[in-house]
Amino acid sequence: MPNTYKINSPYNNLISLKVTPGHFATSSSHINAFIDLTTLKARSSEAKAVAKSMCSEYMATTIVDVIICMDGTDVIGAYLADELTNSGIMCMNAHNSIYVITPEQNAMGQLTFPDNVIPMVRGKNVLLLLATATTGHTVEKALECIDYYGGIVQGISSIFTGTDEINGHEIHSIFHAKDVEGYASFNSHECPFCLAGKKLDGIVSAGGLKEL
Repeated sequence: MPNTYKINSPYNNLISLKVTPGHFATSSSHINAFIDLTTLKARSSEAKAVAKSMCSEYMATTIVDVIICMDGTDVIGAYLADELTNSGIMCMNAHNSIYVITPEQNAMGQLTFPDNVIPMVRGKNVLLLLATATTGHTVEKALECIDYYGGIVQGISSIFTGTDEINGHEIHSIFHAKDVEGYASFNSHECPFCLAGKKLDGIVSAGGLKEL
């Protein structure tokens, strides 16, 4: 595979994308670059920097009771809850504290919450947090789940996105697909690499890349 390169955020030098060009498959599409967000999600200094950057989108304008974390963004979610609380954002919870939770996925691929967590969603103002939002598949599943359990979506934040809005919700992001030169996502049946007979370089999941 071609060499990996970095794209730095103009707002914080701790935040950078690691980009590896190639032919990769996700659960919903084929892409021509693997966007590695591992350290942004797992390294405390970087996760805190991401949270601080995301916080500015919501300060003094949004009520947030719960942050629902997707794609392994739990560490960022915890820091984001602190940043929002410290900024004075309004929270309707009785104890004036923001919940940070992650849905479970059943055998059919549906997102669910256990009974003891449902009260943290029902009637609550939700901030949905993701690592990436490219095709919108994960966002749509999460929105369906939040709606089913009675949550009220007040915002969607993603480190990297390929679209500006999904189902009428604006996607707030640090990086956009246009920041990665030539980045493209394809339906697997229309992937130009596959049509040209080029084999996959790897499979991408929320946990990272598995090379083939």
